[in-house]
Amino acid sequence: MKWSWKLCEFRGISVYMHATFLILIGFVFLSHSSAGESAGKSLEGVAFVLALFTCVVLHEFGHALMAARYGIRTKDITLLPIGGVARLERMPEQPLQELWVALAGPAVNVVIAVGIFAWIQFTGAFAPLEQLGVTSGPFLERLMAVNVLLVVFNLLPAFPMDGGRVLRALLATRLDYAHATQIAASIGQAMALVFAFLGFFTNPFLMFIALFVWIGAAQEATMVTMKAALGGIPVKRAMMTDFRSLQPGDTLQQAVDLILATPQQDFPVVDAARVVGILLSRDLMVALQQRGPDARVGDVMRQDFLSLDTNEMLDAALARIHAAECCMTAPVVHREVLVGLLTAENVREFLLIASALGERRARSASGAPEVGSHGG
Repeated sequence: MKWSWKLCEFRGISVYMHATFLILIGFVFLSHSSAGESAGKSLEGVAFVLALFTCVVLHEFGHALMAARYGIRTKDITLLPIGGVARLERMPEQPLQELWVALAGPAVNVVIAVGIFAWIQFTGAFAPLEQLGVTSGPFLERLMAVNVLLVVFNLLPAFPMDGGRVLRALLATRLDYAHATQIAASIGQAMALVFAFLGFFTNPFLMFIALFVWIGAAQEATMVTMKAALGGIPVKRAMMTDFRSLQPGDTLQQAVDLILATPQQDFPVVDAARVVGILLSRDLMVALQQRGPDARVGDVMRQDFLSLDTNEMLDAALARIHAAECCMTAPVVHREVLVGLLTAENVREFLLIASALGERRARSASGAPEVGSHGG
């Protein structure tokens, strides 16, 4: 993620802090200062936020380490003002696996809360509940309360919270995955409407949460629906077959001429009938500034590209493209010969065409007149 700085790495998983997180730190410090509190109290407020987000990182590592047990790699964890985001290369395909991965995060917060409770009980440092507040009360007791709230909030049955994935996993043990996702997403969006209604009359922050939940539920439903629609379809059905290619010895000016003459933006680079690289338009623009139009394509092309086979299933191929992160254009080969290109854009167009044809077949099967037809 852009504008992020690496903080640490554990078990091969890098933890990043997004630049906007500094805004939160500054806001907390200024909030305490403007309330007339001392610099020490202001710094304590910042320390509490840092301790809270340490718990959030541990929560995300709970997901990541449980996913690793099922052979699923976590790309990284990024701290944002709204929380942490662990980017798994894919979600578990088995419902029970998704259930355990989803529960692993909140389980970490339960362990933290229980550990703090045991320590406070041991030291006898409990303060009356009426003394607890967002910015008031003993440090550890507040941290324990926040971890309990994190568990409750994350287990709400709404995407993108863990509870939405728990609900989907439980439904998927009896329903197909796409249907289970649609039900879980609908429940999540219903909860978003409730949050928005309550937030309108009470706390406006609930309206922000409502928007977050609504968008998350819609995105999850769309992604799973798309994956279901692509299941069982080979790459050769959706690949782009009318394309241009370059050779390593071609100049960048020749690549520019192709971009201006065709709608194609990225080009496979072929040498002796073998694909040896991909020239991306964004790399081309940078190279034109730094090296000029006479530079060679072979010096600019990317060699860490992903190659697909014509008979590979489209849903698995798209998942591989997203996981590779090198580029969103993949050459398609048959017996090591380049026969097409697959991009996210032509997959989207394939889905639109398939949807339109499906609706036409449905109208024909129901006997409904087609739009534009004339009666006798």
